[in-house]
Amino acid sequence: MKIVIAGAGEVGSHLAKMLNNESNEITVIDFRQERLDALSAISDVITVEGNPSDLQVLKKAGADHADLFIAVNPSESQDVNIVSAMLAKKMGSKKATARINNEEYLTYENKYIFTEMGIDLMFYPEKIAANEIVDLLKRTATTESLEFARGKLQVVVFKLEEDSQLLGMNMAEFSAVAAAEGLAFRVVAIARKDTTIIPSFDTRFKYHDLVFIISTREGMNMLMRYVGKQEIKVNNLMILGGSPIGEMLAMQLSSEMDSIKLIEMNKEKCMDLSEKFPSNVIVVNGDGRNSDFLIEESIRDYEAFVAVTNNSETNILACVSAKNLGVERTIAEVENLEYIKLAERMGVDAVVNKKLITAGRIFKFTLSNKVRFIKYMSGTNAVVLEYIVGPDTPITRKVLKEMNFPRNAIIGGIIRGNESFIAVGDTLIQAYDRVAVFALPETVKEVDMFFK
Repeated sequence: MKIVIAGAGEVGSHLAKMLNNESNEITVIDFRQERLDALSAISDVITVEGNPSDLQVLKKAGADHADLFIAVNPSESQDVNIVSAMLAKKMGSKKATARINNEEYLTYENKYIFTEMGIDLMFYPEKIAANEIVDLLKRTATTESLEFARGKLQVVVFKLEEDSQLLGMNMAEFSAVAAAEGLAFRVVAIARKDTTIIPSFDTRFKYHDLVFIISTREGMNMLMRYVGKQEIKVNNLMILGGSPIGEMLAMQLSSEMDSIKLIEMNKEKCMDLSEKFPSNVIVVNGDGRNSDFLIEESIRDYEAFVAVTNNSETNILACVSAKNLGVERTIAEVENLEYIKLAERMGVDAVVNKKLITAGRIFKFTLSNKVRFIKYMSGTNAVVLEYIVGPDTPITRKVLKEMNFPRNAIIGGIIRGNESFIAVGDTLIQAYDRVAVFALPETVKEVDMFFK
């Protein structure tokens, strides 16, 4: 594919590295040559300096014959993103997407207007991140979760602690337990240190493994028992950072919680935020990295602490402090990908990353039109995909154990009409099934061939 990316910031650079392989030709446009030089040093891409809303710059980058145009300049450049995506589509790009920073644009009526103008997808990373944190606060036993068909199938991620019954078991033993209980769940991957393992029968569970499990709704209660986890009801929430994510979180959860306290270092921003929120949201000016300050603000009275400042190190350290002070659930926004594993090792319960969230939305455009959904899981380098199976596609021709399915991928579960079930060797996938697949990135293109 010919892919043009407008914006060599954090998100654009991550997309360029992720999409850069033998089947894609990547061109990146940016105002600043130093950004392009930094990207060229670590990735084999074509670079064009200039304004991405300039017709000559777009033409030089090849937007007039691109398969996909991605406008991901930083959030303050929303207008440039929209204009450049519209121009690229009119010039000849087959698909055009744009990063935005205005929630109003995502209403049904406004999305229709932009679709009519040629933009195939608008995404607001901060809004998606806020929604993900809301889900994590509702599923406090997991480090990450994902639902299919309103919860009929669920991918959940558990960190194995000392009290987990899985420790020392191997996959064969756990599969026998699952079979005895009606096979309502299946382990699809294990993240161990810096390695992601697609497990075999002799793979043994170890302390502090991140275990990725797909389960039916009915299997969740039994699953929680085996991993040694239980849900926490969050009624009181402390948020560090008056960023767009922090603001959206406080607004979205104010009607669902008894009290929310938002801490922000900038006094002017505190004044502005305090006028926006209902009475159960308190805005406090102070340094949330300071343990003494957190104690003064009664942090021990809160069940959850979320750190969403613009600094990953601050977010991690603040969550570690909160955990040490007795908060049961901590969530950090960590934009430095190298810090995600560090945050987990330091005891942060869950991590969100805007680059990974955005990557899934964009990657979908490079695969077959049967991909309904794709998500990068932050605890591993693997992805979860949901396919809608077309008639007479290769995946429907044999039972799964007779398929030469890629080694580093696994079909976890299937939704068929109102039914949901875990896939096993004798399962025969049928047309119009919705299929959840877990795969390592290098295998995704090969997986995609089974659904074309």
